[in-house]
Amino acid sequence: MKTYNKANIPLAKEMRKNMTPWERKLWYDYLRNHTYRFQRQKAIGNYIVDFYCAKAKLCIELDGGGHYEEEQIEKDKKRTSELEAMGFKIFRVSNLDIDKNFSGVCEAIDLAVNRFLENKER
Repeated sequence: MKTYNKANIPLAKEMRKNMTPWERKLWYDYLRNHTYRFQRQKAIGNYIVDFYCAKAKLCIELDGGGHYEEEQIEKDKKRTSELEAMGFKIFRVSNLDIDKNFSGVCEAIDLAVNRFLENKER
C-alpha cells in the first residue's frame, strides 16, 4: 500500500461531497460501475487524485480551465512527475472532452486501463 498524507483525508472526503459537474458525470455515468474498481478523490502521497484504479495503478485527473494557466501547468507537471516516480500512471482529461466527447473519454479510459493491466502482467 502506498503512503499518503493523513491530513488530506478530511479534504478528500469533502471533495467527494462537492465534486465538480465533470467529476460527477464521469463518476456516476461511468467509473462507479466500471469493470475494475475506481475510487474518487483518493489520497496518494501528498496529493488527492480525482480518480484512482489500484489494479491498473492508474490516476485519472480532470483538468478545468485553470489547468491551462502557466503556473498551474508547472504545478501539474511536478505533481505528475512525483506520482509517476511512485509507480502510478497519470491519465489527464479536459472538462471540455467530458462535455463534448464523453463516449470517447470512456473508451480512452478503457484502453488505458487495459494497457496498464497488460504491462503489469508481463
